[in-house]
Amino acid sequence: MSQQKYDERTEPERDSNWHAQLPEDVYEELDTSEQGLDSEEARERLERHGPNEVETEEGASPLRIFLEQYTSVLIWVLIVAAGVMAAIGETLDAAVIAGIVVFITLFGFAQDYRAEQSIQALKELSTTYAMVSRDGEKTEVDATRVVPGDVVFVESGDAVPADARVIESANLRVDEAALTGESVSVSKAPETIEDDASIAERTNVLHKDTVVERGSGTAVVVETGSETEIGRIATALEEAEERDTPFQAELDRLGKIIAAAVIGVVTVIGITELVIGDTEPVQVFMTAVAVAVSAVPEGLPAVVTLSLALGARRMVEQNALVRRLPIVEALGSVDVICTDKTGTLTEEEMTVTRIAANRETYDVAGTGYDTDGEFRRGDETVDPGRIDELLRCGMLCNDVELGRREDRGEAVEGDEGDGFEDDERVYLGDPTEISLFVAARKAGFDHEDLRERYPRIDEVEFTSDRKRMTTLHETPGGDRVAYTKGAPEVVLERCTREYVDGEIVELTDERRAEIEARNEAFAEDALRVMAFAVRPDAPAEVSEDDEQDLVYLGLQGMLDPPRSEVTGALEGCLDAGIDVVMITGDNATTARAVGTEIGLESARVVKGPELEEMSDEELAAVVEDVDVFARTSPDHKTRILKTLQRKGHTVAMTGDGVNDAPAVKNADVGVAMGVRGTDVTEQASDIVLLDDNFATIRDAVRQGRRIFDNVRKFVNYFLSANGAHVLLLFTGIMSGAGLVMTPIMFLWINVVTDGIPALTLGVDPEADDVMERPPRPPDEGVITERIVSSIGGIAVLITATLLPLFYYYNQVVGDLVLAQTMVFTAFVFMAIARIGAIRSRYGLGLFSNNRWLVVAIAITLTLQLLVLYTPLSILFGVTALEFGHWLQIAVVVAAFSILMAVFVAVQNRYFDRY
Repeated sequence: MSQQKYDERTEPERDSNWHAQLPEDVYEELDTSEQGLDSEEARERLERHGPNEVETEEGASPLRIFLEQYTSVLIWVLIVAAGVMAAIGETLDAAVIAGIVVFITLFGFAQDYRAEQSIQALKELSTTYAMVSRDGEKTEVDATRVVPGDVVFVESGDAVPADARVIESANLRVDEAALTGESVSVSKAPETIEDDASIAERTNVLHKDTVVERGSGTAVVVETGSETEIGRIATALEEAEERDTPFQAELDRLGKIIAAAVIGVVTVIGITELVIGDTEPVQVFMTAVAVAVSAVPEGLPAVVTLSLALGARRMVEQNALVRRLPIVEALGSVDVICTDKTGTLTEEEMTVTRIAANRETYDVAGTGYDTDGEFRRGDETVDPGRIDELLRCGMLCNDVELGRREDRGEAVEGDEGDGFEDDERVYLGDPTEISLFVAARKAGFDHEDLRERYPRIDEVEFTSDRKRMTTLHETPGGDRVAYTKGAPEVVLERCTREYVDGEIVELTDERRAEIEARNEAFAEDALRVMAFAVRPDAPAEVSEDDEQDLVYLGLQGMLDPPRSEVTGALEGCLDAGIDVVMITGDNATTARAVGTEIGLESARVVKGPELEEMSDEELAAVVEDVDVFARTSPDHKTRILKTLQRKGHTVAMTGDGVNDAPAVKNADVGVAMGVRGTDVTEQASDIVLLDDNFATIRDAVRQGRRIFDNVRKFVNYFLSANGAHVLLLFTGIMSGAGLVMTPIMFLWINVVTDGIPALTLGVDPEADDVMERPPRPPDEGVITERIVSSIGGIAVLITATLLPLFYYYNQVVGDLVLAQTMVFTAFVFMAIARIGAIRSRYGLGLFSNNRWLVVAIAITLTLQLLVLYTPLSILFGVTALEFGHWLQIAVVVAAFSILMAVFVAVQNRYFDRY
């Protein structure tokens, strides 16, 4: 077509069903040819279509991260308090509050910025260069400069630069797991596909960022950038709303409650004093400020931020990188984990586990690509020599290469036969073929020696239509032998004889039925089965016509085995009341078998087509009873997620490919894979697993629960103190006793006396039953009925024990400064008693399992003594205490401790432990 016609038909009107068109029609549609584009046309199309890049969410800028620190209501309460103090001339108090705000925001900024930088460091370019035809010659170009109409060349190991229609292929197989979730590579060929074929069925189209596992091919680029399948998924992420974690919402609600309470208490005090009292208005205002300062937990945001940061740091040490601090707490409330299968629950390394040959069945030990593993028949370890012809066939009729990648460094000598140590060895090829290669190595075969003695002289390549592959080799004796492998039904129908104990015998109908039954039994156990055959009298060249009259050798069944630690991790989640749901693109049989092996005892497996036929109401009715969803698409994952959320569940969703990104972003906790994950998914996630391991999710949940327990401890600790501040101050004023403490004393207690020990509560160890109790209900926040009762009860106890002390020294002795000093110091010691009571609920003693708490208490008491006995006393308006004063304080604190123990015992009868 003319250039003008092409320009008129560019986006969005170009035909997207490229798989249904003939190659010549694709060329015409894109106004290109087998020679590709010329350089000038490529430049014009690049300007028109833009760079071949998938637009992902940009990382937050430093300014945005900094401004986000000021979204908390508590922060603004502090800012207002500082402004009021400055306005009335209390510059010292104003400076202290302002310093607290600066510390909180700078600390939060530093942690969030570091997390964002870590994520940016994780990002890897999916493609750097692409081989294209420009001006009729092969030219290597930056992959971002590939445009529609370019003819690209791909081969084993390449990442596909854009969506492209296959024109020519030679044994081309592509790993599309990042897009479709399929764990098995897909054979690609030029043949036209039906118009309504799904993405996974479009075997004549290459998709951007998928990886060529073997073979080579030529294709014409049909879509680039955001118009590719991956690009469309990335665009869909923009529709996902940002979700606050439960604790973010809780802190926001808490800040509003405190602000409303401060206004209410200040209003009552002000009206009372002005109407029925004789206090000067300025003094009334000062009193109101004191109440406000006493009510606001200035140190709470700092302690929360630090605790979450410490938890995030510990999680990084356990291979979980946290992108947003508040999400650490959200992990503790997760009650459903939706996980993919391949690489998370499984090793992502196909392994031969069972062999049928010599009319017997053998089990093969070992997992993954480890070459250690015995061959067993029943309970007996056997010599694999009896099946060496089968294993030889698996290694020779195989395109796997043993090498290294550039990032592995130089090879080292030492591993006999290949020049690589085990930790340097890299298998290059299809995972299925690698499993056959490794099985032969377990039996002692050396691939270099074997290929030298049996050089390949010809082959008939594997295709999706043929479902088999044949290689021709010269034998050490100078003869020729052809080895064939492929789908069992395809290979078996071409066999007329059978290899048994070194003898070639007739393959009878009875034996053929037995082999078919064995194949079905392997498949029912979720094994991917391949059959093997040999032709001893092979011709000088082989073709499809020569794949007849073969000698059957046997079957090899392989499986992507579950990770060894997954079963224990899954049990830990189930014990903790967390349901685990497997959502995979694999077939139902494989998914069910893997689920059963790791402990997912689902009564029902739902497949993608079934899911599409269900209404929202029907899915909601069964979703909580299904542990395995198979053959799912990206839309299915998001639909399952939102159905669970509508039923009140807090859901963590794992993902690696871009097909997972929308579900990951919409989840309460989005978890991306850091090893094989894509940039799009990492940007959509809250947490990145650096080892792609399900057990790390379990450990992250454990850390989330521990952190939440610790947050609840110091929230209880802080608010019970602030409740006591308000009640003590309010009661003192309303009873006419006077101002029990000055604003700077309240600030000192809130920030130093309470703040320093509270910081160390953030590193408290986990309770013994942290993974035995069920997740807390979604509507249960940090502040429970028990904490509310603690705030009220402790406020009453402190007021009941300290107000008489203040009254005596202020009214009887007549020394206001001494009275305030006594209350101020006694309150500090009562804080230690409160810490002991709170920790005891989690099975911890006052000084047990947290050396930092001991240090914090020592620092707090030392600082209090410095305030009393150094020139700081002038700043705080206190006086030095004598021995008799200390005895009185000891008696008051002891009385409070006894009353506190009784109060906790009463709480234990009426409330849950926490």
